[in-house]
Amino acid sequence: MSDVVKFVRQLGHDLRNHLNAVELQSAYITEIATDPELQEEVKRLRAMISEVGSSLQRVTSALAGPRLTRMPYGAADFVDDLRQKLASTSPDESRQIEWNVDVGDATLEIDPQSLQPALTELIANAFRHERAEGAVSVDARIEDKRFIFTLREPKRSFDRSTEQWGREPFRTVGQGHYGLGLHRSRAIIEAHEGQLDARYDSAASSLITTVVLPLGEEAG
Repeated sequence: MSDVVKFVRQLGHDLRNHLNAVELQSAYITEIATDPELQEEVKRLRAMISEVGSSLQRVTSALAGPRLTRMPYGAADFVDDLRQKLASTSPDESRQIEWNVDVGDATLEIDPQSLQPALTELIANAFRHERAEGAVSVDARIEDKRFIFTLREPKRSFDRSTEQWGREPFRTVGQGHYGLGLHRSRAIIEAHEGQLDARYDSAASSLITTVVLPLGEEAG
C-alpha cells in the first residue's frame, strides 16, 4: 500500500504540473481573444481544468496519513456540529436521519476538523450504497468511559464481508469515487486510538457501523 501511495502522489504531482501549464496557456488565450463567445468557452475550459486538479488533490489527500491537532471537545458539541454540517451540506439526507444522542457532559480529545469528515463519510455511504426503504439512524452514547457512535442503515440484502471493512481501498470504484472514503475514515478514527467495526444484522436487514473513541481526560 505504501508503494501505491507513493505512486499516486507522484502521478498526481506530474499531472498537476501539466494542468498548471494548460491553465497558464488558457489564461493567455483569454487575454488575447477578442471574441466574447471564445472567451466564454475558454472560461468553461479553465473551470474544467480546475475540477480535474481538485479531483487529483482529493485522491492524494485521501491516501495521505492523518495529521491530527487534538483538543478537548465536548461530545455533545461534536455531535451537534456534525448534525449541523449534514443539514448544511446534505439537507435532504439529513432530514431522513433519526438521531438518539445521550452523551451527557463527556469530553473527547479529538481533531474535529478530521473526525467530522470521517463520520460524515460513513453517513454519506449509508445513502450512497444500496440503501433500502426506511430511516437511517444514528445513536451516540457514553459507555465504559468510551464514546460509542452507531450508524444503522437499512439494507434488504448484504453479501459482502465486513471483516476488512475500510481496509481495502480501490475495492469498489465508480465515477468520482474510488473506494477511498471508508479507508480514510478508518485511518482517521484509528489515529484517534479509536475503532471502526461493521456487521450486517440479517434479522433487522440493517448494516450496523460502530465507531468507538476513548474519552478525554476531562471526562473523568
